Amino acid sequence: MTISKGSSWGRTVTRPAGLRLAATDAELATLLSDGTGRPVAVSGGDMFRTMGSRPMGDRTDLMAFPLDVVDVELDGRAPIVAVSHVLARLPTRWGGAWRGPILVVMNAEFIGDADVAPRGHPNDGRVETLLVDESMTARQRWASHRRMRNAMHLPHPQISTRSVRSAVFDFDMALRVFADGVDVGSARSMTITVRPDAAVVHA
Repeated sequence: MTISKGSSWGRTVTRPAGLRLAATDAELATLLSDGTGRPVAVSGGDMFRTMGSRPMGDRTDLMAFPLDVVDVELDGRAPIVAVSHVLARLPTRWGGAWRGPILVVMNAEFIGDADVAPRGHPNDGRVETLLVDESMTARQRWASHRRMRNAMHLPHPQISTRSVRSAVFDFDMALRVFADGVDVGSARSMTITVRPDAAVVHA
């Protein structure tokens, strides 16, 4: 059951045997989708920071967090699993994040040092989407990026936001897509579907 407003997230459990450790968001997505069902813990990345960045060390008691995951379908290809975020932008040679539209899909709160989705939650059954209008200048993008460190980038007239359970995004040109920081190819259409309570992560 996804988290409700005012409820605490996660519960204290005894450290499970055979615990596998993910140091990045991409590793976490891989381990959670390998079909083995073996327990997984996270020690780094943006989901780790969203969970509080508490070092696990040799603690015998851990927190077990129920987690939503996101299925990402690009141009009708087989879905890719993401746990923290998905980014679509122009290829670097065409300007990357400094030109054209940008779509950000957030399940975690952070991307690196940027507090991108302070109102989102990884277990609320939804993702937060931010769409940067292609008319936004490089100077405005830089200023907005700086404000992200303190979650002060919203509201902004050239950034539209939505909280969604599923959505389809069509682009006028092929954008480069990054799932949990990994380049997964180009696409002109992206379908995202949130799977609530799809996993449990220890930290």
